[in-house]
Amino acid sequence: MQSTGHRFRDVDHHPLLSSEDDFECSSANVEPVGRIWFISDACGMICAVITWLLVLYADFVVTFVMLLPPKNYWYSLINGIVFNCLAVLALSSHLRAMLTDPGAVPKGNATKEYMENLQLKPGEVIYKCPKCCSIKPERAHHCSICKRCIRKMDHHCPWVNNCVGEKNQKFFVLFTMYVALISVHALILCGFQFFFCIRAQWSECSGFSPPVTVILIIFLCLEGFLFLTFTSVMFGTQLHSICNDETEIERLKNEKPTWERKLRWEGMKNVFGGQPSFLWISPFSGIRIRRLLSRPMKGGPEFAV
Repeated sequence: MQSTGHRFRDVDHHPLLSSEDDFECSSANVEPVGRIWFISDACGMICAVITWLLVLYADFVVTFVMLLPPKNYWYSLINGIVFNCLAVLALSSHLRAMLTDPGAVPKGNATKEYMENLQLKPGEVIYKCPKCCSIKPERAHHCSICKRCIRKMDHHCPWVNNCVGEKNQKFFVLFTMYVALISVHALILCGFQFFFCIRAQWSECSGFSPPVTVILIIFLCLEGFLFLTFTSVMFGTQLHSICNDETEIERLKNEKPTWERKLRWEGMKNVFGGQPSFLWISPFSGIRIRRLLSRPMKGGPEFAV
């Protein structure tokens, strides 16, 4: 049996509970499940708002500076539809990544009653997180910002104001993919726009004055380049983690796998759900409106909205 001093260390380093240990968590502190997830973190909320503003800025410049008034009807129509669809998919993926429970372990479930329900064998050791007073499953890690243990936690991303974990990794991957796509599209349109403006000697370049047009397009080019670089790296890193069934935390800590790895396609199917289909690239898959509206609301570090 572990000593009392060991019992309340972080379980990333030590096993903490056996079936014979006592408890300090009260069953009254066990939180209800089935709530919409949202993290009340000031930095994360600011980063999320900035993300939306930058995407909306790109949409404004593309639509009202480059495509309207239309110099070529089909050119403006096709590019307008494609860019705005990608922008909607990117923002929808961002919302799903931000508002989806990443795989949080119920807070305060390390109680005697819960342990009795587990029907542990004599001497069997499980893990307890002293920070959120929960039984810690394999591959779960505690997030100091979410104040929760997260299953298969990859990292905490301030830009989506949430952890990337078992249940929302798909939406984070889609968010990075769609932002990378709209960044590429915006950069291509910027190149064409500069070509048109130079050929027209800036006289009929857009509905804005030439200095304003130049400033807006240059800022969009900088934004597109930075977004493309960041999201492409994150997209590739996430796919590599999924195909190797290894989270970023596990890689950085050089943790030896004690689980059966789901490599390549098995890992992809596990994260994106089932066989390859259009649902893999849809941020709207799995939405249940009635279930969403019936969930209770509660305040705290994370709460329902």
